[in-house]
Amino acid sequence: MAAAPVLTSAPFGALPGQGVTHTVTLSGQGSVTAARVTFTTTADLGGVTARAEPGRCTASARTVVCDLGDLRLGASSAPRITITGTLPPDTPPGTLIRNRVSVTSAQSTADGVTSNAYLLPESRRTPSEEPRQESQPAASKAEPPGGSMGVAVVAALVVASVVAAGAVLARRRMRRRALPSAVTTGVRDPI
Repeated sequence: MAAAPVLTSAPFGALPGQGVTHTVTLSGQGSVTAARVTFTTTADLGGVTARAEPGRCTASARTVVCDLGDLRLGASSAPRITITGTLPPDTPPGTLIRNRVSVTSAQSTADGVTSNAYLLPESRRTPSEEPRQESQPAASKAEPPGGSMGVAVVAALVVASVVAAGAVLARRRMRRRALPSAVTTGVRDPI
């Protein structure tokens, strides 16, 4: 019998200073003896709490270990572990946040592993943050809206143009190969 862990993180891609909830459920059929679930993360979560149904957990900033005891999988409700914490506000952009869950038991066939990961973006603003209004002197020139978005649009148009030009040239080349040579037919080449 294999116990398969399922890991969900909400919100997935939590930003520095934001709370996150990781939920682990176990699926499968049959009995598992002395089940232990270990959750690890590469982020030092603040205010970590963990609750297991059934079982008990011990938690630290990067590791949660839950002893679930003997389980009967496939019953009406799957064993569930809920881990909450806050991503440190000083976590630098570009940090890889990796979360991993492993299940071990007295039966070697019950072992299972799952994980998820995301990269912290360069911008730390969340959609719920209000934009800051900074006053500018009247003589200063305001930047157009869109900023780097305009560069991305222009780059996409350039790439699309290059691809289209390549397709036209390839089509011409294929037509030339398909037409008989002007030398052998005595007809002027239309291309």
